[in-house]
Amino acid sequence: MTAPDAPATLSGLLATALTGLTAAGSDSPRADAEALLAHVLARPRSFLRAWPEAPVAPEAAARFLTLLERRMHGEPVAYLSGRRGFWTLELEVTPATLIPRPETELLVELALARLPDGRDLRVADLGTGSGAIALALAAERPRIEVTATDASPAALAIAQANAARLGLGNLRFAAGDWCAALEGRYALIASNPPYLAEDDPHLGRGDLRFEPRRALAAGADGLADLRRIVTEARAHLEADGWLLLEHGHDQGEAVPALLAAAGYRAVACVPDLGGRPRVSLAQAPA
Repeated sequence: MTAPDAPATLSGLLATALTGLTAAGSDSPRADAEALLAHVLARPRSFLRAWPEAPVAPEAAARFLTLLERRMHGEPVAYLSGRRGFWTLELEVTPATLIPRPETELLVELALARLPDGRDLRVADLGTGSGAIALALAAERPRIEVTATDASPAALAIAQANAARLGLGNLRFAAGDWCAALEGRYALIASNPPYLAEDDPHLGRGDLRFEPRRALAAGADGLADLRRIVTEARAHLEADGWLLLEHGHDQGEAVPALLAAAGYRAVACVPDLGGRPRVSLAQAPA
């Protein structure tokens, strides 16, 4: 797209974006357009609505139209802006990390309910990616020590950068595949591992096309990594320690069954706001 020679207006650029994104099949054209324009201008989205006729310099308009074209070709807004909000935090994200999603906030809520405030507890987040779960828990419970692990050095670097920018010091980062990097025992282990089947058609649609496949798919049935975590976590949980796992909406029976077969107790599956099975949790034997 070609930028105008003279300053454009916010409303004019948004109108152009809405037309293009709608034609490209975006599910949320206005939200996408506003997020990208707010990012380019380093302004909140409320500014766009309050001052629709404010001029936009040609250089900024050109940057916006470049990002818009990339979005029209499917690139996720989070990767184009390099940011995604999660819980109460603003996180840096890159194509090396999974994009944090609102559904995962349920996992944070359930974990916090099992981590009494004011206690010195050890917690682990396996496959931390951008650090979303680990950072949210560390921010809400300053006295806990969170170990965040990931097999990807690039993802781990993003999580560390997010922790530094947010000023959170109660975290430890360790490179390793699932439980391999853990030391000692923990009061709670949480994970949002890959849970799609390798041939799941969703992998070829929408934002998932651009996200790291290793963070999305796990074997023929999507349960390969969940099986490993269920098995390996037992050796790293304190007596009565909790294991919390996010999974697919169609795995609401399979994951609790894995937990029960591995000897965990108090096994449960909690639905998300849409009523779909989302997080399974259980306690290690006393």
